[in-house]
Order: sequence, then C-alpha cells, then structure tokens
Amino acid sequence: MLHVAMDLADILGREQIVPELKAANRWEAIDELIGNLVATGKIQPGDRDAVTAAVKKRETSMSTGIGFGIGIPHASTDLIYEVVGALGRSKAGVNFDALDNQPVKLVMLFLVPQGQFQKHLHTLANIAKLLHKADFREALEKSPDADAMLAVIREHGKK
Repeated sequence: MLHVAMDLADILGREQIVPELKAANRWEAIDELIGNLVATGKIQPGDRDAVTAAVKKRETSMSTGIGFGIGIPHASTDLIYEVVGALGRSKAGVNFDALDNQPVKLVMLFLVPQGQFQKHLHTLANIAKLLHKADFREALEKSPDADAMLAVIREHGKK
C-alpha cells in the first residue's frame, strides 16, 4: 500500500521548527519559513524567489489562516522532489487575515512536488486535522523549544 499522505512527523525535523517567529504578518512569516528551508538545504538558494512567489500566489487567492490560530501556507512546485515543510511559532501572534480574524500562533508552511495533487490534498488534510486538536496546539504553544515541539509532533502523529 503506497503511503500517499505525509504527516508532520514525516515532514519536520528539529531544524525546520522555528520556536520564535519574528514575523508580524503572514508575508513575513512565509518569507521567514522559506528562509528556514533554504538554510536547512530543503530548497536551493537560487529557487527561493520562485518558491516564495508560488506560495504567495496561492496565499493571495485565499488566506490559509484557517482559524484557531493556525496558518497553513502551501504550494506545489517543480523545484522540489519531496514534500518539505517548516513550522513556525509566534507567541505574540501573526496577522494572517485568517478566516476568524484572530492572530495566528502556529504557521505550518509546506511544499509538494508539482503534479502530486493527491499527495498535496492528503498532506494538507492530515496537517489541518492534527492542528485542529486543541490539546495538540496547546502542547506546541507551551513547549519551551524546538526539541520539545518535535517531541509533541512525534507523539501526536502516532495517535
């Protein structure tokens, strides 16, 4: 059985967790998380602008601030070969033009290779489902650092 969908534990390593996002709004948050993917070698530096443009184009069509303090900016691009992502946490909250007009505390940016529509949809659904769990969000928000956040993700990803 081919495992189509990816979950957070598949996508994130410790290096792709930013426990203190500096961003004040969704565009800065997207830039910061794409910067993380470049710094961790998940995106080639020369592809940064094209990836940023793809995510921002998707975000402009409709905010991925889905409520509950969650933002899930995403895009598909032919510049990567596997699903990659980065998770940022903002204690102050980021203005994300969210559906419920609340600031976003957790921003999960992910990219899916072009043409893998099913994988994209299933991955998005898995991430959204997990982030909709109040106990999961609270545990992430209370975690002292990236290591603790990753432990929460791994623990909840198994449930």
